[in-house]
Amino acid sequence: MAVILPRLGPGEATGHWLMLNSQYMRRTTLTIPDDPAQAVEGYVQAQKAPPALTTVVQVALREYLTERGYPRPAGPLRITPAKRGSGYGNVSQEHDRYMAAQ
Repeated sequence: MAVILPRLGPGEATGHWLMLNSQYMRRTTLTIPDDPAQAVEGYVQAQKAPPALTTVVQVALREYLTERGYPRPAGPLRITPAKRGSGYGNVSQEHDRYMAAQ
């Protein structure tokens, strides 16, 4: 499988970049050999709600890279609790309401 990804910045005006949910995505043309293509087609047809080919390829690529350690995981999340709380007992459950009020 050959994948060609252009080295372009997100600010450049070309058809190779897509803006989706405030994130830039690269667009590429992918050639898939017959045997994997048939397997993908069989997988998609076997689903109750068939996913788009793009979704299948994106998920497979993410899984492939994750198995090989890419992207490198960020360090563990370390949260230091406040010495004194907010005084409200329901902030963890009602955080959206508190944030909207600010």
